[in-house]
Amino acid sequence: MHRRLIAASAVTLPIVPTYILTITCPDGPGIIHAVSGALLEFEANILEQEQYSDLDTNLFFSRTRFDSSFEDVDQVRQIIAERTSTLNTKVGLRLESAHKRALILVSQYDHCLLDLLYRRDAGELPLDIVGIVSNHETCRAIADRHGIPFHYLPVTADTKAGQETALLALVEQESVDLVVLARYMQILSDSACRALNGRVINIHHSFLPGFKGARPYHQAHARGVKLIGATAHFVTSDLDEGPIIEQDVERVDHRFTADVYAEIGRDVERLVLSRAVRLFAQDRVFLNGQRTVVLGPM
Repeated sequence: MHRRLIAASAVTLPIVPTYILTITCPDGPGIIHAVSGALLEFEANILEQEQYSDLDTNLFFSRTRFDSSFEDVDQVRQIIAERTSTLNTKVGLRLESAHKRALILVSQYDHCLLDLLYRRDAGELPLDIVGIVSNHETCRAIADRHGIPFHYLPVTADTKAGQETALLALVEQESVDLVVLARYMQILSDSACRALNGRVINIHHSFLPGFKGARPYHQAHARGVKLIGATAHFVTSDLDEGPIIEQDVERVDHRFTADVYAEIGRDVERLVLSRAVRLFAQDRVFLNGQRTVVLGPM
């Protein structure tokens, strides 16, 4: 007698949308109660929750990742905004699957660009890279290999204003959320910094403050530094003094040459910039005056 094997049919569970909610407002009682009450209205299930109250600025920051069977993002955003309106909240809400759109600016050093592209392709960086902009042709082949539009915008002292106008037009045209200066060796004007406030991340070749100008690692070598670092920060009109997002260092000593300093520096730059961009892409970075608040793990 043969046994009949009955295969159980696979059960396909419905895909429930996952959201990321950010709240910034003056600190005070009742914030969590109001937000939680709003989330209950559309049967949200909280998956992650981080918050911080800054005693110096009296501001409250929170990031909540949740899922809900409600699929109308605008409706969900409206409910949360209405339920928290008396708290003077600034509400950010998006589907987690709706990745932020980024434009990468680069000159001739390509190590940070290549690292970001690798991490995006490997699924480590939840970001849509919609274009690469450069004042040189050096990185065009890299953009072509990855199927990303390359925009050659050369710049001189006489053409800087026009070049930045074209850059800002591209940001508007592509609905860019983040501009990444991946060793872009040009200083943005005050007007460009204001237009892109809170949306530009730069990588600086030192654990700020550090050596400015040309050949920074050779300057560091000449001074016998013991730590090589990198700093990722928001760009402001104050050169290399914007709110810091991420930093890291590596120890060196007298046995290392200036070229080894530079090699180590490139590794730190890649790591720090990718961390900062990932944090921004995950809505973990909040501006808090001249500082940042970074909520949760990467």
